[in-house]
This record gives sequence, C-alpha cells and structure tokens, in this order.
Amino acid sequence: MAPVHHIPPPRAGRLAGLTHKQLAQAARVRYVKVAEYQARGVIHYHAIIRLDAPGDTYQPPQGQLDTGLLGDAITMAAATVRADAALSGQPQVTMRFGDQVDPRPISHGDGLPGTGRRLSVAAVGNYLAKYATKALDAPGVPDRPLRSASDIEALSCSRHYRQMITTAWQLGSGTDHAARSRLCRWAHMLGYGGHFLTKSRRYSVTFGQLRRARVEHRKRQHHPTGEHDPWGRPLDDTVVLVLETWTYDGPGHAFAPGAELALAAADRARAHEPVPD
Repeated sequence: MAPVHHIPPPRAGRLAGLTHKQLAQAARVRYVKVAEYQARGVIHYHAIIRLDAPGDTYQPPQGQLDTGLLGDAITMAAATVRADAALSGQPQVTMRFGDQVDPRPISHGDGLPGTGRRLSVAAVGNYLAKYATKALDAPGVPDRPLRSASDIEALSCSRHYRQMITTAWQLGSGTDHAARSRLCRWAHMLGYGGHFLTKSRRYSVTFGQLRRARVEHRKRQHHPTGEHDPWGRPLDDTVVLVLETWTYDGPGHAFAPGAELALAAADRARAHEPVPD
C-alpha cells in the first residue's frame, strides 16, 4: 500500500459526492504504516487505513463511506501524488509511487493477513509486527552514517547495494565536510531516512499509554498487594517519600569476587595515570 500520509481525505469525499467540510463531519481517516526493506533495497510500505466516525468511539462512518470507496481513494491518491526534486546541475526530477498499489479490505474474524478474508485483531497486530521488526539483512551494508566518499570505496557489500549507496551520496551532493545533506546522512540506509513506523494519534493506543501500562504491569509483578514504603504504608504516584535519616551499612563489597574485580580495576587505572613532574 502507499504511505498513508499522502492520502488526503478529500479524495474519499470526492468519490462519495461530498465536500471537504461534509466529509470532515462524517468521517476521520486513521492509519498505521510500517516500512519494509525488500531484498533489492527498495522500501515497501504496508499500511492499515481506516475510516472512522467522528469522535473517539472507533465506530464505522454512516452512509456510503465503505471499504470499497476507501480502496478506490487510496488507489487514486497513489496514482496522483508526486514530488518534484531539483538536483544541483541536473534537470528537475519528478518522483511518483510505483504501480504496486494493492488495497484489500480487512474484516473482523479469523484468517490470514493479505488475503482479503476475515481477520482477527491478533492477526492484524502480528502482520504489522512482522514488518516492523524486519530489517535488511545484507552482508557488508554499513550500520552507521558514512563520513566521506572514501568510506563507500571501502565497503564490502554487494555491487547492487554499493551503487544505491553511491547514488544516494551523489544525489545529496556529498562532500567530506560535516555539513552534509539528509541524503548523505542516510546513504548507509540506501537513502531512506524515514521512520519504520508512523500512525495517526488516534489509530489505537499511544506509545505513552503502552509505557504506562508496562510500568503498572511490572509494579503488580513485584508488589502484588500494592507498593508500600519501609513502614508498610501504601505508596502511589501522589505520595512523595522523604528520608531524613541515613545509617551506615558497611564498607566495600559483600562478596570476594566483586572486591577482587574492584581492586584489579583500580590497579589498571593507576597504571594509566600520568607521572607527575
């Protein structure tokens, strides 16, 4: 599928015979998109795009705004979107999406991703997770930004990937100086510097909500009956624990192996100290 941020809602409204204002009152476009490196080094996007009714209930919109119309709007947007790039000393280049745009409806239920048949919520999540964790596993491709053109000459990757890295560097007018263009900074990633995952804020839960849920889960694991202070009093996020009394517990390491490692580290540090004049 095409990147969702290039699919404007008015296209769905145009197909449904609605104005932009009428569409905004009838539906919201929500999405999640992951970027996948194909073996040839080209980025392939997998996206789940949804038309919801306004509000936060995640209900389908009313009227003729269905999956068929949304699929047509995606195909139309991918065919018409373009970006013009003016390269130094070169004629202007127009970049477009390729012909491999394949929108398919997803229905709630059991099934396999990519078939257009009924899918479970878990299957949809697994489908996205598969591509979110997939990387380009190619020997010799650098894992950090290149500093100069000579770094490209020293690469041991295949000729195909080397040419893609070289092209990205040349398109970015690469130099040996620190101030390089975005294409040069991401030449080691075959010219792609985008995020592996993007989504609309209200597609589903936010990352902040997931982090908070993870913290609460860990708290429940370590403190099944609730977290308490040293005096047995309940603790929560509104309580600030202030310790005004400190006691001396003892010196050094409790176990001999730890003490031996510390002494060895101290000896190595002293051996590297400069000799005073």
